Amino acid sequence: MQTGNGKGVFAGIAIGKIFVFKKQELVIVRGTANTVEEEIERYKAAKELSAKQLKVLFDKTAAEVGQEEAMIIDVQLLMLDDLDYEEEVLRKITEEKENAAYAVTATGEEFAEFFASMDDPYMKARAVDVGDVSKRIAMNIQGINPDGIKMEEPMVIVAEDLTPSETLQLDKNMILAFVTQKGSSNSHTAILARTMNIPSLVGADIEITPELNGKLMIVDGNSGKYYIDPDDITLDEKERRRKAQLQQKELLNQLKGKENVTIDGKKINIYANIGNPKDVDLVINNDAGGIGLFRSEFLYLGRDSAPTEEEQFASYKYVAEKMNGKKVIIRTLDIGADKKADYFGFAEEENPALGYRAIRICLDQVDLFKTQLRAIYRASAFGQISIMFPMIISVAEVKRIKEICEEVKEELIKEGHEIAPHVELGIMIETPAAVMVSDELAKEVEFFSVGTNDLTQYTLAIDRQNAKLDKIYDAHHPAILKMLKMIVDNAHKAGAWAGICGELGSDTTLTETFLRMGFDELSVSPTFVLSVRKAVRDTDLSKKTTV
Repeated sequence: MQTGNGKGVFAGIAIGKIFVFKKQELVIVRGTANTVEEEIERYKAAKELSAKQLKVLFDKTAAEVGQEEAMIIDVQLLMLDDLDYEEEVLRKITEEKENAAYAVTATGEEFAEFFASMDDPYMKARAVDVGDVSKRIAMNIQGINPDGIKMEEPMVIVAEDLTPSETLQLDKNMILAFVTQKGSSNSHTAILARTMNIPSLVGADIEITPELNGKLMIVDGNSGKYYIDPDDITLDEKERRRKAQLQQKELLNQLKGKENVTIDGKKINIYANIGNPKDVDLVINNDAGGIGLFRSEFLYLGRDSAPTEEEQFASYKYVAEKMNGKKVIIRTLDIGADKKADYFGFAEEENPALGYRAIRICLDQVDLFKTQLRAIYRASAFGQISIMFPMIISVAEVKRIKEICEEVKEELIKEGHEIAPHVELGIMIETPAAVMVSDELAKEVEFFSVGTNDLTQYTLAIDRQNAKLDKIYDAHHPAILKMLKMIVDNAHKAGAWAGICGELGSDTTLTETFLRMGFDELSVSPTFVLSVRKAVRDTDLSKKTTV
């Protein structure tokens, strides 16, 4: 038996045969027997074919995994049309007389190296994407199918690493687990493993050889260990644990329709986060009590211009009606940082996470803000809609937001539109500044929702996308927990309610802590609703002193 370790990115146990994924090797030679015109034509034809393939992959990912994950492919589609990239490819063909495959590969390497050298984590991540796109174009030039992992039965995929397109083109029904040598807990593979509930390891200390193909492997995402050719004792133990987890999943399904109430009677709302109107079915199927975070920015991504009022209205109305009277909290545009839309024409920033983003854009470009607010208020007539504003740092911002909301409501009423008599307004608490003035902010709004991902990043001064810092990134840091208690206390003192919509909300090791702090709501990925409900129902707050 061979054993080893990696970083578990989704808890669970998978047992199955190994499929060693070896990337298709490209043999690229310099020079050409063709004319410049012929090589340009080969490049353009391959680029067009690549665009068609990526669009198919985008639709597949959006339908099977989710719109948010499909944005990975949308970034690559945008790169296909990057003028600087294309100009350099054509220059190499026309001036240096290189063949199209070499010109694309060399340009891709140069651009990837450039992105990798940047300090901005978003731009660093683009190095992987430009390499992925360049390889796809080069393969299409050479007549090689780039959509390559085919399996006849569900298996454990072992690879050095997987590019975004390689991961997304997989048939998720054929994946038992991922084990990769490279990657971090925030890599594309890790994110997709969590989204698809697949036990997986990244950064594994495994030597990949062809001889691994077909061998039996156990992947334990709970402990971060793997076992190749396990002995009978290990196999029996892990099989029992795997069956127990499957039984646990069945038991969770039996919680559908049950209350989110502790043993001693304390109730809490458990809502779900979504990034696209299509995700509302996941919310309903997992029995969430409402939508605690509708990431509206994904209506703005993957297109050439901002969505119109009517387009947004249709999306918000659809979700409100599907939820049939349950609360839907729509977060206003949170564009910027790692979510970019080129048509806005925003300048590059050295540190976009601290830059021109979210509510800062909306308060600066009021017409853009009003268009979205008009759509939301119009949709409020068709369900129970609340509005939440991101990246707040001051009371002045909130007061200005409320003024704009009143202006929008007056305009709509004058125009004869029907809107709800009352639309609840709240803010995201995701900056230390908002925490420290939360007592004053609570007097201005009806609810807080804590974005723990950004709050942790800003408080600890740790970029959560930086794999080198994984060891010290601590979402359970005492400073974060003290802030959470301060937030909920200040909300309640002013008569507002408080929830959590960041990833920490689904951490069931903290569910009891959040209940003791007094949080009124937890909003999580739809697939975590039932596990959080179980954690709530297993808690007895009468047994211990309060936080």
